[in-house]
Amino acid sequence: MANTDQPYRKNPLLRLSYNLIAPFYDALISRPLLGARIQSLRALPADVAGKVLLSGIGTGLDLPLLPAIHRYTALDFNAAMLARAMKRNENLRSSERTGEVDWVLGDSMALPFADAQFDHVVLHLILAVVPQPVQCLSEAARVLKPGGTILILDKFLRSHQPALLRRALNPLSRRLATRLDVVFEEVLREVPQLQVSDDVPLLARGWFRGIVLRNS
Repeated sequence: MANTDQPYRKNPLLRLSYNLIAPFYDALISRPLLGARIQSLRALPADVAGKVLLSGIGTGLDLPLLPAIHRYTALDFNAAMLARAMKRNENLRSSERTGEVDWVLGDSMALPFADAQFDHVVLHLILAVVPQPVQCLSEAARVLKPGGTILILDKFLRSHQPALLRRALNPLSRRLATRLDVVFEEVLREVPQLQVSDDVPLLARGWFRGIVLRNS
């Protein structure tokens, strides 16, 4: 059943922050994370068409890297970011470099879709942004078909990792842009139907990881 709550509305400062960040977002993260995005998205099949949810599409930096064979649904909570993604997609469509995309203004922690709708879900730089990462991952699992996969690219602390500076900065950072204290294993523990099929370090000495989960 589709979730009609909108938890992100409980954090208006985060919404305002991303409105301000949107014009500069690509310049800040596009080049540093390009290789990590490419490696993560290799887990999407390029020979069998499916339905793919891009949950937290942002400005659409993933779009040029996606196999055109699939039907995509791109969702983001921020209208300014989503508008930039739509513009990027218009340019790609003119060169036939992307598949069909449906656009949704919505919440990754309360997806407006029925259960078991997608073959794959992409969670790039969203689990460590949302205030409730467990709810975000649970929603991704809910809309995923049995046997489907979730592709994750994000920054995570390891269990029992001190990371004193990151933890000290987290109270401010989590309100303005992103959380710095998310431990992936703790999040995954709350969504037991998901199993890890791949987990590799991608950037910053393993702070950023590429993770593939399969829905049992």
